[in-house]
Amino acid sequence: MPLQATSGAASYDAFGGGVPVVPNYIEQVFSTYLYAGNGSTQTITNGIDLSGQGGMTWIKGRNLSFSHAVFDTVRGATNRLVTNVSDANSVETGTLTAFNSDGFSLGSTGAVNSSSGTFASWTFRKQPKFFDVVTYTGNGAASRNIAHNLGSTPGCIIGKTLSISENWGVYHRSTGANGLYLNATNSAGVTGVLTGHTSTTFEVGNGYGIDNSSGVTYVAYLFAHNAGGFGLTGTDNVISCGSFTGATTINLGYEPQWVLVKGSDTATNWSIQDNMRGLTADGTGSKQLFANLSNAESNADNIKLNATGFTTTSSWAGVTAIYIAIRRGPMRVPTVGTSVFAPSTAAGEPSSSPLFTAGFSDMTLHSPRVSESGNGHLITDRLRGNGVILETPYTSAENTSSTYFKYDSNNGAYIPNLGYFNNTGGTSKPYALRAFKRAPSFFDEVCYLGNGSTQNVSHNLGVVPELMIVKSRSLADSDWWVYSSALTTPQNKYLRLQSTDGESTATGLWGSSLPTSTTFGLGAFAPNSSGATFVAYLFATCAGVSKVGSYTGNGSSQTINCGFTGGARFVLIKKSSGTGDWMVSDSARGIVSGNDPYLELNNTNAEVTGEDWLDTDSTGFVVNEVSGSNANTNGATYIFLAIA
Repeated sequence: MPLQATSGAASYDAFGGGVPVVPNYIEQVFSTYLYAGNGSTQTITNGIDLSGQGGMTWIKGRNLSFSHAVFDTVRGATNRLVTNVSDANSVETGTLTAFNSDGFSLGSTGAVNSSSGTFASWTFRKQPKFFDVVTYTGNGAASRNIAHNLGSTPGCIIGKTLSISENWGVYHRSTGANGLYLNATNSAGVTGVLTGHTSTTFEVGNGYGIDNSSGVTYVAYLFAHNAGGFGLTGTDNVISCGSFTGATTINLGYEPQWVLVKGSDTATNWSIQDNMRGLTADGTGSKQLFANLSNAESNADNIKLNATGFTTTSSWAGVTAIYIAIRRGPMRVPTVGTSVFAPSTAAGEPSSSPLFTAGFSDMTLHSPRVSESGNGHLITDRLRGNGVILETPYTSAENTSSTYFKYDSNNGAYIPNLGYFNNTGGTSKPYALRAFKRAPSFFDEVCYLGNGSTQNVSHNLGVVPELMIVKSRSLADSDWWVYSSALTTPQNKYLRLQSTDGESTATGLWGSSLPTSTTFGLGAFAPNSSGATFVAYLFATCAGVSKVGSYTGNGSSQTINCGFTGGARFVLIKKSSGTGDWMVSDSARGIVSGNDPYLELNNTNAEVTGEDWLDTDSTGFVVNEVSGSNANTNGATYIFLAIA
């Protein structure tokens, strides 16, 4: 019998002649991609292989009343279906013109590429235990089994006639024989639904949207439910089809990035929400599009994300609803730092509202490089939502304004208010910007509610956190609490990001035991104040990508080996054994053999430029003892975070 064993973070190797098992990840099979139309042609690169693997792309205008446009590789490019009407398939040459190995191409048709439009696209790749596309021709039989390749019993099937006009039929496991129409608001109860679905076939009959009328052609989109099939072990779920009633918490076992939800016992619209368009931990600011309407997007504010699922608000009171939820990615452990971290600079007042095109950003650290009273280092992030900031030198609660940084893009944050780059009086000021991507073993973010007692908070870092930075979002005067695994008895020790103080003791501050790969603990202390909301940023050592560690100063110069091959592009250092600033440097401003600019996250001082306190080294970085920074004082202990 062939033997199989794990090797590395991305694949299984077969020994003795076995077939290698290649892990699947959600980022390979699903994408929400936002784009602006250009009225001509453009290619959308979302990383999904449609030409080789097949799948479906669903496009909807966000700011204009365009109908939904659905395309799939089985029917072929330019074949369009519209979810908000019952029309048959139509061929429209200027719509989606090609399925590519990393996305799709568009023509000039306004419904998918208007120069005055902004658009959302959702791409589902065919993959067992996630999604499948099937077409067939009806034969008139009262019951018939149609083969599929979903590899599991479908949790939801959305079907449509191609050759004639007829409603979109929806089967959902939670409503069973009571069907729904995707292009209508009706509650579950449509007759003629057959439910004899298996892991290899689905059952169709007559008299329903997913039916079997003789000579009529159909397409069926099949969605799996908690079927596993993903992750290194092949047991992780990435899609769930379930139901809930009223305001409640749904435990999916993962944080979702996309949710389709509809009242099943009440006439409601089919709401589509995703984290790229503002689905957040608070729900506030989330935008929804309705699959049954051509309307532009509107405010939702009825679903709140958490690390293991989502919570529904009181707007669902008295309503039973069904949903399809898709797991947030990435699931794959990164292997290069450039895939999860990008530093950049802004020279001053930009000529237009710029996108910081890192290709990603789940959290951004924005730092003014000149001193200005009242303007500190800003932390913004996608999970807390657009326009929400925290400032590291201050203990104040988070501040929200529509003129602040927004995350309404796959590329990262942009600035609605260009004046934010100005000093008082209107003169421009230079900024440093660092974009972080949430990824297993590297960085995660969690929002939670304090209970004033003890609790374990779930996270999705996938490994034990080594550095945690926690801040109350709602309290007017609350420290930035820092956990470091390098401190002695770390569950009882803390540092404060806004302070120069060394480590302090508070027994049980981080619970009664050390963090795990799935949770971190909290005691009855300020980072867990009853009724207050908090955000936690979690970091860990990821081979070749990041290093969380400590060193003891030697009073001269020493190399800190992080296991990198191209040197560190970001370094954050704090003396833990005594007074010292939180010093940060990055490669965009310069980590070189000469003087290296650094900023101090605990104050609003201008960037220090005249000290050779940090040097580059291929394995990590070199720290030097100079009087200004005191980053290598003999016998002192330091903690650090470095990113390649």
